[in-house]
Amino acid sequence: MGTFSLVVVSNRLPVDHEDGPENADGTAAPDVWRTSPGGLVTALEPLMRSSGGAWVGWPGVADRSFEPFQNDGINIVPVRLSAAELEEYYEGFSNDTLWPLYHDVIAAPAFHRETWEAYVTVNRRFAAAAAASAALGATVWVHDYQLQLVPRMLREARPDLVIGFFNHIPFPPYGIYAQLPWRKQILHGLLGADVIGFQRVADAGNFSRAVRRLFGYPTRGVVIDVPNGDDASSIEAGSTGARSTGARGAGARSTGARSAGATRRVIAKHFPISIDAAAYEEMARRPEIQARARQIREDLGSPKTLMLGVDRLDYTKGIGHRIKAFGELLAEKRLSVEDVTLVQVASPSRERVETYKVLRDEIELAVGRLNGDFSTISHTAISYHHHGYPREEMVALYLAADVMLVTALRDGMNLVAKEYVAVRFDGDGVLVLSEFAGAADELKQAILINPHDIEGTKDAIERAVVMPKRERTRRMRALRKKVSENDVAAWSASFLRTLTGGAAVQAGIPDDLRVALGEMAVADTLLVALDFDGTLAPHVDRPEDARAVDGTREAVQRLLDLDGVRVAFVSGRALVSLQHVADPQQDVLLTGSHGIEMRLDSPDIELNLLADELDQLDTLARVLEGISGSVAGTTIERKPAGMAIHTRLASPHDGERAQREAREQLNDELPGLTVREGKNVLEFSVRSRTKGDALDVLRGHTSADRVFYAGDDVTDEDGFAVLRDLDIGLKIGPGPSLAGYRVRSPKEVTEVLNLLADLRTDLRR
Repeated sequence: MGTFSLVVVSNRLPVDHEDGPENADGTAAPDVWRTSPGGLVTALEPLMRSSGGAWVGWPGVADRSFEPFQNDGINIVPVRLSAAELEEYYEGFSNDTLWPLYHDVIAAPAFHRETWEAYVTVNRRFAAAAAASAALGATVWVHDYQLQLVPRMLREARPDLVIGFFNHIPFPPYGIYAQLPWRKQILHGLLGADVIGFQRVADAGNFSRAVRRLFGYPTRGVVIDVPNGDDASSIEAGSTGARSTGARGAGARSTGARSAGATRRVIAKHFPISIDAAAYEEMARRPEIQARARQIREDLGSPKTLMLGVDRLDYTKGIGHRIKAFGELLAEKRLSVEDVTLVQVASPSRERVETYKVLRDEIELAVGRLNGDFSTISHTAISYHHHGYPREEMVALYLAADVMLVTALRDGMNLVAKEYVAVRFDGDGVLVLSEFAGAADELKQAILINPHDIEGTKDAIERAVVMPKRERTRRMRALRKKVSENDVAAWSASFLRTLTGGAAVQAGIPDDLRVALGEMAVADTLLVALDFDGTLAPHVDRPEDARAVDGTREAVQRLLDLDGVRVAFVSGRALVSLQHVADPQQDVLLTGSHGIEMRLDSPDIELNLLADELDQLDTLARVLEGISGSVAGTTIERKPAGMAIHTRLASPHDGERAQREAREQLNDELPGLTVREGKNVLEFSVRSRTKGDALDVLRGHTSADRVFYAGDDVTDEDGFAVLRDLDIGLKIGPGPSLAGYRVRSPKEVTEVLNLLADLRTDLRR
């Protein structure tokens, strides 16, 4: 066990190794380490320094071992890889199997048992290095497709850890993913994480569907319930179905009806990555960079329109499609080589992989043919560059370019599109963007294209070239707003906030929550939905003694008195119990028993139970009352559609024994029950509903434009899961959560309700 509270794990370290110059006496000089310029490094540098975290990864040199060291305030833990492992794990399984498979099989993936075995071996080495570096209860954030087995390996070695994984490339639809011989092992590896991040909503959905198809685990929105001690495939080389050892996780837990044992709640959600937009703009404003941009245009013959493509030389980037479309525009005389020049930067990529060697030959042949057909003595159709450039030169190219072409056939995000937008502080420039790049989900004001549609791509390029200045400015202004508001710091903060749950929640209302409430206050119709126990009222030993904190009733009344505001209590309690402890005003909408009971603008409680459900309730009561009667400190709570056994007053050992016995007996007698685990409570229901279901009903009943939902428990995550982009989810206390905001206690919730009332009152005056 190590000493670092935050550990980042990625294939490459955030530093590049260089051999130091030999000393005059012939001895070797110290190693030289230079910080890599990548966006991930930029995003995590401040956090790593402030937390004293460690970064685990390969140093970029084969067959060399390096001791851990510190570089620019970051602790570095190098992982040794041999040349053979690089060939099989990295060039083989990672980039000749997973990369093409995950990019919709644009190129054919290879499936070799030897490369899979190397992938398992190397993943185990990375996991061991991370486990040895992490302190008790630490947060470990694993990155990208090369290390998909690491989360499960870590969980089995260190169940105390909080584990996150972020996939920087797409995750394919099931029909494609199913081709992978080790499909279950990869999913099993990823499900070791508490939070699994993807670039796009569709990628997260593809992953959840694959989990349902291959394992049958319950999924609700972005939430997956993973049984502890499940029967998933072991992550062993060549294994196709051996039983996993399983391990209890550190994240929030819930319970599904599919397993007699406890389950771990895994969140699979999109967190679109971004760039350090401010840094790119600052660079673009430098006089020397602007002078270089002017020089680039002059060196190219000062074309009326300069188009730019910047890509790794990869078959997923659609470079050939771009060149084909440009060539046809020139052939049809819709564009003239005297007026338009295309600069194509294609940085080297995986040049030892045969597919990439063939691709380079194809692209360079296409460029040569097009230039031979259309270039003149004074004007070149395509200025092609097969090498990388420093960031300053790239920013100058972005400034020089009138049109940016991003024609990816499949791309997790494509940060080049965002870099171009961030640089254009002048408000000019046009972005032509493939709808198959993740950036298209955010950058809606770009000209979106299907790069497979050559005619459509040609029309888009021509439209970009002739676009009026006013339209260019309008589009770029909107694009820049999106990129600046959702920069790389916001991305990393969002992921870690969901993963770690803000272990030390500060008192008071966070500034970002105040801003969000101000934006929400303008809604025409607003629904304020609130859990009760732990949200409006502190947790107490006896549920019937719970009462809201002072001032809560008055805050709720202030909201009820405002036009266009509805207030609802969304509780796991039976409505009779909720009405007793909450004493709600008549206008407050009520849902109890996780949405099974409802009182909506009517004195009547809506509930219908079938005859067989009533029989199940009798059996449930017999079993739980028998267990509670034999275990001191346990109590039974009756609910309209179920029962709960509370273990708050029991010893930890007795409470765990009572819950275990309840699961085992009821799994035998009533295997179809819905089982839900909360804080020192285990609840069984004969009808399955969630707080998310209740929130959907309330939204429809009130016709709310926006919803505010506050809750503290695992069961409230079902409510957070159904919130929309403009809604607000508020988590009370620590723990992994889908909520975007967090406060420390019910006292702050009352303050939030009063603040929302103040903001809306001020707007309506």
